[in-house]
Order: sequence, then C-alpha cells, then structure tokens
Amino acid sequence: MGLLWICFLACLAFIVGAEELTFELPDNAKQCFYEEVDKGVKVSLEYQVVTGGQYDVDAYLEAPGQRVLYKERKKQYDTYTWTTDMKGVYKFCFSNEFSTFAHKLVYFDFMVGDEDPLLRDLGEHATVLTQLETSTVTIHEALKAVIDYQTHHRLREAKTRMRAEHLNDKVQWWSIGEFVIIFCISMGQVIVLRSFFTDKRPTSGRI
Repeated sequence: MGLLWICFLACLAFIVGAEELTFELPDNAKQCFYEEVDKGVKVSLEYQVVTGGQYDVDAYLEAPGQRVLYKERKKQYDTYTWTTDMKGVYKFCFSNEFSTFAHKLVYFDFMVGDEDPLLRDLGEHATVLTQLETSTVTIHEALKAVIDYQTHHRLREAKTRMRAEHLNDKVQWWSIGEFVIIFCISMGQVIVLRSFFTDKRPTSGRI
C-alpha cells in the first residue's frame, strides 16, 4: 500500500510538472539540478535553507548557452519566476562553498508550467452540474493553497526546532561551564580559609 501511494505522488508531480526536494548540502560543496523546458513556458523556482550555519546559501540559474538568469549570494529564501524564451536544459545550482564547516539542509520547489484547469468548458447555461463543478474547482484551489501553507509551516517549524535545539545545547554547555567554575572557586576558597585557621607547629632544633 505504501509503495502504491509513493507511485501515485510521483505520477501526480510529473503531471503538474513540479519538482520538490529537500537535500543536504555539505560545506565547501555545490549541488546542481537540470530540467528540460519548452519555449514560452512559465517557470517558478522557490528555495529556502531549513537548517545549518546562518541559514544562507548561494543560488544561481542558467539558461541554455550558460546565460545567467538569476544569481544571489547568501540568501535564506527567495522566489524567482520567469517565462522561457528558448527550449533547452535549464540549470539551477545551490552553493555552500563559502562555508568551511556548516552543513545546510535546503528545500526547493521547481514548478514548470501552469496546472491544467479542471473544467474545459462550462457552457452558456448554469445547471446543477456546472454549479457542482464550480464548487469542485473552488475546493481544488483551496486545497492547493492549504498544501502550500502546510509546506511553508513545516519548513518554518523545522527551522525553528533546529534553532531551539542549538540554543538548548549552548545553554547546557554554558551551565556545565558555570558549574565547573563555581566548584573550582568554592574549593579554592575552602583551601584558603583552612590555611588561615591551621596552627603551624614550631620546629624544634637539636642543640
């Protein structure tokens, strides 16, 4: 049952022309993706850094012939929409080469073309059936908006959770450091105070 559900989601993504992926981008690394798109097609690229470092990444987009369409440095999230003027393979890359130790988790959504409308022709006269179809379209559009909101809220929740865990680790290590310092200072004070109240025995010399 799980395999059939995964296959259904894959087919659905293929039909609407959407590529949605979350991947890990190591430090000093660059990851590129390629998509063949026809001419005159509306394309949208949306990305967001979920975890890692300062939550930023370098991103750029190239048209066929290595023509740069979009290029940004150290962006946390952004959206770029354009209409292709030629057919070919479009390349978009995410780079973490400026970071020496921070791994990043990057999410992107690459949408090619517009989704086909559910209704081709409603006709001139409104009937019970066309009203039902109109309601179906409205529900469909609302569900698409809900899916987008859920995706963004999941990304925001994951980003906030990672920040909270990172802050929790810092607080724990800071507390351990304070405990060690206070313990050392307390032991030093005890040793100093004991040295003040300890009677020194006089040394006896032999005549």
